[in-house]
Amino acid sequence: MSFQPPPAHALVSQSLAAIQRASEIHVVQKKELAELFGFESRNKYSIEVDGQQLLFAAEQGKGGLALLARQFLGHFRSFEIHFFDTARSLVFRAVHPFRFFFQRLEVALADGRPLGAIQQRFAFFSKRFDVLDPSGQTLLRVSSPFYRPWTFAFQRNEAEVARVEKKWSGLLGEAFTDADRFRVLYSAPDLRPDERALVLAAALFIDLQYFERKA
Repeated sequence: MSFQPPPAHALVSQSLAAIQRASEIHVVQKKELAELFGFESRNKYSIEVDGQQLLFAAEQGKGGLALLARQFLGHFRSFEIHFFDTARSLVFRAVHPFRFFFQRLEVALADGRPLGAIQQRFAFFSKRFDVLDPSGQTLLRVSSPFYRPWTFAFQRNEAEVARVEKKWSGLLGEAFTDADRFRVLYSAPDLRPDERALVLAAALFIDLQYFERKA
C-alpha cells in the first residue's frame, strides 16, 4: 500500500500544536542585500523553535504598485503576510489595511476563520497596542515603556502572560538593514492556541510598525 501524505488541515494543526507546546520562539527576518542600498524588499521571516524552522512568513505582493508602496509608504501601506509550515501549507494570514494612524493587523486562519487583531493605541512616551478577539474584545494589553524600547510585555489583568523582545542584530545589521531578530516568550501555560498565534503575529507587527524604516 502506497504512503498517503497527511491532509493539509492536519499539517496546519501540527504547526499550531507546536506553537502551543513551545515556551520560546525566535523570529528571524531574512536579510536582503538590496536593503544595504536603501531598497525596501518584501519582508520575509523564519520562525524557529530550538534552532529548527517551524514556520516561515512572507509578505505578499509582487507587482509594481506593491513595490512603489514599500518604497514610499513604508509601514502605512496595505499589505498581507502569509504564514506557511515547512510543507508550504498556509497556516494563517495577517492583513494590514492602509492607514496613517493607529495601525492594525487582522489575523485569520487559512480557512478564513478570524483569530483576532492587533490594534495600536494612543500613548505618550511609550508604544502601546491591544490584542483583540474576533468580536473586538481585548484579550491582552501590550506596552513598551520609553526606558525599555525593545521589550513588549503582553498582560492580562495586570499579569504578564507573554513577551516579545527585539534582539541585537549587530552593528552592520542595525545600521544598514531592516533584518531584525525577535524572541517570543510564552510565560502563561493557559494561553490558548489562538492567543499564542496572535502573540506571534504581534512580533511581526512590532517589527513592521516600530523598527522598519519609515517612508
